[in-house]
Amino acid sequence: MRCLSGHGPALQFVFMIFVLLCGAMPARAAERPALERGAAITDPLALRELDRGRFAVGRVLVPERAVDAPLTSGELFALPSMAKVRAALDGEFDRYVARHKAALPNESIGVGPGHDFQLFDRALLYSDDARFVLAGIVNRMDRAFVSPESCGEVRLIYRLTRMAPVGEDAAPRRLPMTLNIVLRAKGAGMVDTRGAGIACAGIARRWLDAGEWALTGADLAARLLAPNGPLDLVRPENVDRIETNLQIAHAPKSAVRDFRTDYLMKVFRLDPVARAFEEAPMENQIDRERLLADPGLGRDFKAWLLDPRHLNEFDRGTVLIPERFLARAAIAATPVGFDPSELQPEFGLVQGEGAAANPVFSESDIVAALRKAAEAGVTPANIRSVAGFKRRLNDVTCSGCHQTRGIGGFHFPGVDWMAAKPSNASVVPASPHFFGDQIRRRDILNSIKWGSSPDYSRGFSGRPQLRTRSEFLAELKGTGHYDGWGAHCYQDSAKATDNDPSFRNWTCAAGLACEAAGKTSRIGMCFVKSR
Repeated sequence: MRCLSGHGPALQFVFMIFVLLCGAMPARAAERPALERGAAITDPLALRELDRGRFAVGRVLVPERAVDAPLTSGELFALPSMAKVRAALDGEFDRYVARHKAALPNESIGVGPGHDFQLFDRALLYSDDARFVLAGIVNRMDRAFVSPESCGEVRLIYRLTRMAPVGEDAAPRRLPMTLNIVLRAKGAGMVDTRGAGIACAGIARRWLDAGEWALTGADLAARLLAPNGPLDLVRPENVDRIETNLQIAHAPKSAVRDFRTDYLMKVFRLDPVARAFEEAPMENQIDRERLLADPGLGRDFKAWLLDPRHLNEFDRGTVLIPERFLARAAIAATPVGFDPSELQPEFGLVQGEGAAANPVFSESDIVAALRKAAEAGVTPANIRSVAGFKRRLNDVTCSGCHQTRGIGGFHFPGVDWMAAKPSNASVVPASPHFFGDQIRRRDILNSIKWGSSPDYSRGFSGRPQLRTRSEFLAELKGTGHYDGWGAHCYQDSAKATDNDPSFRNWTCAAGLACEAAGKTSRIGMCFVKSR
């Protein structure tokens, strides 16, 4: 990780974590309306009530289960529907350890003290002393471009928690793993209380209306579950897949290395016939190693992505890369710097510093594709240079996105309602990237609600996309999510022609200046101007 000018590596890491946490504070702490209102449920006391009822992980995945006791993690992974999930995770652990031993034969890896790399304890994952606790519910109808017939998605996010032994005063301990149950926002044949068919507009209206309620705790949970509430439509029969993200290993800073943490991400689709989850390719998670190892596959991928139609979707952030180019697992490392060359795993596919010996894309390929798009009258919204192409290539992926403005390797670690005094004002439920994207998501919800054509495009993960409605602009401008203190920015050169067109509009608010993160990168953070 490269350092900010004038700061040592250790100090910079601590400082950047502080910046990320401050930037991730919900807007209500600054006396602004909650950015996530109408698009996510983060109230800790309401989540507690929902977890005790029909949104407990056992009730969602095993609705026919008659036992009222919470489903433990051990019981969850013992379910026949989860057998392939457990086998796949075990296989990833074994491969990770084998790769580590091959790459770092002098550094030990294992569970417990005495190892250079601390491995996630799989015994806890399959233990009856731990369970997945509801940490948040997120509306993703902004993904309706992927599945228009189902109106997008709703995600139930669960955090693995080690429950305190009986008689022990310590609170339950949250572990670095999330399990997301992804459901279709609209199920087949779904009707309202009058027997009329449910439309996407009606679902969006329910969520947006809920964002205006001045309720909390049990009162909020009850209204969310009411016949006209948004959660009334979130049902087990609409489950599409589960997504797992766990901190597979971490290493403390030492004389030979900086602090490092690796996060393993995987996706499992529900087979509706077998009623079991199957390992699946991850959406847009480019299989870098396979593309570099197979020249023919690499050429096919280049031709597909640089096709003008696909390149336009790629620029807008709505591209759906064919599964034959995708991986079934990803490792996201943290911390990383702001320079695209430090983002993994896609860096290396494009010619330039740090590229593979035979990269898939040459710089001339990209320049020619952008020129061809311009000649066809297409004005790119984000990708206006080779550097912009590289950054988009990274952040359309699961791992690249999670490495950008995340809290560790997570975008939604969730509030801890098991804490003695759970409070959104003192707990960070999500990352700056998550909060910065809420304006775009609510704008899409409003378009769906009113029957207009939604703009599903998105900006880069490091810099949220502004929407034209004045109330949306006011919510982001001047904050650490967009151009305020701690926001990502681009350091302009006095010579205008030296400024990268993909990033030159990443400016800072009045009174702040952009300080670059490294010697070669001009992407950094907004700080108070020095005299």
